[in-house]
Amino acid sequence: MTIQTKYKWFDDQLETLEKESLLINIREIQSSVRAVTKINGKEVINLCSNNYLGFADNPEIGESAKKAIDKYGVGPAAVRSIAGTTSLHLDLEKKLAKFKKVDAVITYQSGFCANLAVIPAVSGEGDLIFSDELNHASIIDGCRLSKAEVIRYGHLDTADLERKIKETKRSSDQSVKRLIITDGVFSMDGDIAPLPELVKIADKYNAIIMVDDAHGEGVLGKNGRGIVDHFNLHGKVDIEIGTMSKAFGVVGGFAAGKKVIIDWLCQRSRPFLFSSATTVPDVAACIKAVEILERSDEPVKKLWDNADYLRKGLQKLGFDTGNSQTPIIPVMLGDAKLAKEFSKKMFESGVFAVAITYPTVPLGKARIRVMNSAGHTKANLDKAIEVFGRVGKELKIIKDIK
Repeated sequence: MTIQTKYKWFDDQLETLEKESLLINIREIQSSVRAVTKINGKEVINLCSNNYLGFADNPEIGESAKKAIDKYGVGPAAVRSIAGTTSLHLDLEKKLAKFKKVDAVITYQSGFCANLAVIPAVSGEGDLIFSDELNHASIIDGCRLSKAEVIRYGHLDTADLERKIKETKRSSDQSVKRLIITDGVFSMDGDIAPLPELVKIADKYNAIIMVDDAHGEGVLGKNGRGIVDHFNLHGKVDIEIGTMSKAFGVVGGFAAGKKVIIDWLCQRSRPFLFSSATTVPDVAACIKAVEILERSDEPVKKLWDNADYLRKGLQKLGFDTGNSQTPIIPVMLGDAKLAKEFSKKMFESGVFAVAITYPTVPLGKARIRVMNSAGHTKANLDKAIEVFGRVGKELKIIKDIK
């Protein structure tokens, strides 16, 4: 095999993706991530970021990170289980546990890492995992790593879940661990898991219940405490996975729950044992983000006010915004090529709203996923709605409303 032919497969696959309008083109961010962000040399209204609360460029959070560097340096330089842990990491875990109203918390490098860490540590070969069919890729990968038998149930379909538990061989074997996993908020559609019903099923069949609340942290519940608080299920959900890379505006992930489970994760979750911890400024920034949310729910209220305003504006224009129950607003277009063209024209008009296509969503389900934040002003949202309307009419997706 020559050097030229060695890479032919990759060239062919990339060419195919481009022809099918599925090639991902990543734009360059040239400022802090905020409501209006400089991208590819252009100031645009940013409707792509998961920066729900506008914390990514919050001055108070940034100052906290700078002060931590002066005291602790930049990074931990090793895994916590071997070289020790900073006081900052312990402080963050204590503050998160209090905020989430749980026994204990363990932090990881990202929300994705948290799922890769937790699932294989609590389920193994011979065990059973029941997973919502639209769960995040990190949950899917964590399930694969566990080597447990994975049974997918219909999206949000608790009747299908219970039916599959009953029908699955070994479900009644008490030596087999059963794990039910769901996203809290589904990131592509913005719908919310029926957690109360899932908890009842978990109790009925003696299963561990785990929820990945990446898009619920800072969004649902009092002061943004998440889906468990939203449904008042404190103490009834065994494991909550969270991220600090979205609403918190920083980076990092965590698992929250019963102390005995968190203690086990400290002993056996591989990303904790074999990868260096989150860097010092990130940890300090996350601590400050938690403190801000503890003292005020104003950013959360502003987020929801903006989401309601934007959704109503898009619906009035005639766009299909799916079944979202959260600030995630999918503008459903169907065709990947159309979605790419729509996004391109939006950017040219000063609005950054990216096309989401396969494999992130199923074929034929392409969309523009709109992510507003507490940082957007009404003027920002009015301009975004105007641009959506203009581009939608130009591409014949919506009609003029007389």
